[in-house]
Amino acid sequence: MRSEDPIRIPERLSDQEKNNLETGESLPLMEAFYTVQGEGYHTGKAAYFIRIGGCDVGCHWCDVKESWDAGIHPPTPIKDIVDQALVHPSKTIVITGGEPLMWDLRPLCKELKKHNFSIHIETSGAYPFQGEFDWICLSPKRRKPPVKEAYKLAHELKVIVFNKQDFQWAEEHKAKLNRNSVLFLQPEWSVREKRMPEIIEFVKENPDWMISLQTHKYMHIP
Repeated sequence: MRSEDPIRIPERLSDQEKNNLETGESLPLMEAFYTVQGEGYHTGKAAYFIRIGGCDVGCHWCDVKESWDAGIHPPTPIKDIVDQALVHPSKTIVITGGEPLMWDLRPLCKELKKHNFSIHIETSGAYPFQGEFDWICLSPKRRKPPVKEAYKLAHELKVIVFNKQDFQWAEEHKAKLNRNSVLFLQPEWSVREKRMPEIIEFVKENPDWMISLQTHKYMHIP
C-alpha cells in the first residue's frame, strides 16, 4: 500500500500485521468464493473470486458497500488465500473489491503464478497497477478517474450505464484507450429495465460496443 492512499490500517493490529498489509503479504480479505463469472468478456466461465476490502471511489449504486471499509475485513496471509483457491478445479482467478489496486498485489500474483493461475482483475483504474495480470477489466467511475496507464493496459472497458449521460462518457473513455480493448456497456442493476432499450439502440448504432449483463444475478449465484 502506498503512503498517499486514504486507507488507514487499524491501530489495533500488531506491528507485524500492519507491516504485512503494507507489503502485500496479507490483504484485507472481505470474501473469496468459487462461482461463475457473470459479467463482461469472460461471462459463463468458472472462476475463483477474491474480494479485497477497501474503496474510496464511492459509487452510490455500489452493491458491495460493505467492502469500502478495509478495517473491518481481516488481514489474511496471501498463502491462505492461495491455498483456498487451490481447492477448486478452475485456474481462473478474479481479483475484485472494493478497489483492489489500493493494495500491493505483487506478492499475491507471484504466489498465484507459481500454481499457473490466470489472473483477472476488475478495477476502476484509479490507482497504479502493482501485480501481474492476464486480463484487466477497466470499469471507470466518475468520482475518481483512471490513471493514464489504465488505458494502456486494459483488455476490456466496461462502462456502467446509470443515466443517458453515461453513453457520451463511455465514448470519452474509449477514445483514451491505447489498445484494441473489448468494449462493453452494462446497465446498472436498479435501472436495468429503463436503460436497456437505450443501450440496445446505442449498440445497434455503434457496433464496436457490446452489451454486458449481470447474469449471475439472473442465475441467483454470487
